[in-house]
Amino acid sequence: MSNVKSDIEIAQECKMQPITEVAKNFGLSEDELELYGKYKAKVSFEAIKRLENEKDGKLVLVTAISPTPAGEGKSTTTIGLGQALNKIGKKTFIALREPSLGPVFGVKGGAAGGGYAQVVPMEDINLHFTGDMHAITAANNLLSAAIDNHINHGNTLRIDSRQIVWKRVLDMNDRALRNVVVGLGGKACGFTRQDGFMITVASEVMAILCLASDLMDLKERLGKIVVAYNLDGDPVTAKDINVHGAMAMLLKEAIKPNIVQTLENTPALIHGGPFANIAHGCNSLIATKLGLKLGDILVTEAGFGADLGAEKFLDIKCRYGKLKPDAVVIVATIRALKMHGGVKKTDLGAENLDALDKGFANLKKQVENMRKFGLPVLVGINRFINDTQAEIDLLTKKCQEFGVEVSLNDCWAKGGEGGIEMAEKLVKILENEQSNYKPLYDENLSVADKLNTIVKEIYGADGVIIEAEAKKQIKKLEEIGLDKLPICMAKTQFSFTDDPSVMGAPTGFKITIKDVRVSAGAGFIVCQTSNIMVMPGLPKVPAAEKMDIDENGVITGLF
Repeated sequence: MSNVKSDIEIAQECKMQPITEVAKNFGLSEDELELYGKYKAKVSFEAIKRLENEKDGKLVLVTAISPTPAGEGKSTTTIGLGQALNKIGKKTFIALREPSLGPVFGVKGGAAGGGYAQVVPMEDINLHFTGDMHAITAANNLLSAAIDNHINHGNTLRIDSRQIVWKRVLDMNDRALRNVVVGLGGKACGFTRQDGFMITVASEVMAILCLASDLMDLKERLGKIVVAYNLDGDPVTAKDINVHGAMAMLLKEAIKPNIVQTLENTPALIHGGPFANIAHGCNSLIATKLGLKLGDILVTEAGFGADLGAEKFLDIKCRYGKLKPDAVVIVATIRALKMHGGVKKTDLGAENLDALDKGFANLKKQVENMRKFGLPVLVGINRFINDTQAEIDLLTKKCQEFGVEVSLNDCWAKGGEGGIEMAEKLVKILENEQSNYKPLYDENLSVADKLNTIVKEIYGADGVIIEAEAKKQIKKLEEIGLDKLPICMAKTQFSFTDDPSVMGAPTGFKITIKDVRVSAGAGFIVCQTSNIMVMPGLPKVPAAEKMDIDENGVITGLF
């Protein structure tokens, strides 16, 4: 029987401070918090307005190599690094995304960190939290209901029911809802048409919430959502349907950032949760900007590998938010790098220097990618018990030969204490190296040129293949003047290619674009490769089957 405690056991044993105390230590008064019990709160817009002229702290992005089943620990590193920075006297805030219930009950797990580098109360954060996900789901589906209602009551906007592009959403993995028919049941139930569901975190409403600057900007962006095309081929928007005001009303609390704490009482802003393989993969701009005003350093993360979340953070979020990141931490594990070098998951416990040497190519490419944005880089290696000294020495040597600073950390096992060396090396980089951040491309280029820039520069591909239907969709965007926007790639997270089985850092391939759609309210164009599902499915044995609750309300099996 193992003596290693589960994440939930560690979280349940920790001593949380009242969130009012945590916030007070970083300059937020109790009057500026809207409490959800003792340990969760939303920060009011009055506080955000009060702080808007304060000097910004340093912005640090945590990203990773291409993810593997071996695990990388990006959230754990983000949280552990924040704790470590506070331990060495740097007033540090953390900003993370909110977990989606789909992965919580599916296979991936939550997004509250792990071991002794967690945000708490982890059960609440991983479940309903402050209700933001439900508000986003409701706002999205209000718009869906209004579209069908408009058609049912005369269709004065002449919406072409064959060209409705707006989908319903649910914050759950449910493959049966990917393609559905609505309106069955005769005249009283509306007009029959094909529809489909996406997971809530893929909704444009989520992206808008995460890129809006305030409530009125949110409402304006919601109004720009293209929901369909009319019989003349012109776009129909949420503002045309006239429900953008009601949608904003549903989101009036959800737009306020949530504040919680880590196991070591470091404050954490957890707000917004778009997936990075479907959407843009970053927490809200509001939370990031707030954290920059409240601390010397803000540590935030972007989803999946640097080729996805970090690229979108730097090309979409920073562009719109006028943010200038100061450094990037790229998370890797020796285990994961060996998988990129060809080792099966079952064989990762054995030393394999050849596979580690080969798998280093993925880390090297991700470092190169971040340098293309003009950013200083630190490699953060999560230590595992099976890592041998020879493997550690080889990885350290390869990083040094490539000219990138590297630090091992034990944040999972030791919390902030296990990340002190990493924190010290990061501070040295922040003090001595200059960020020359710039986006990768000009958004005014053609869609094809922007796509080619991303796939060649970031993925290492030879170019793109744009399928016939996607070419038509791009032409349509050009005709209606919505093509001069940044690109948001919807691509597998497991590979630089669009084939999830191809690991490492391959060359000599092309990326196939199957579908192109505009998120006009969010302000980007989603380009989808051939194997991406915007509504995931549950695995054969979902995590939900291992979860339970007893008569005292104690939860088990939640990681």
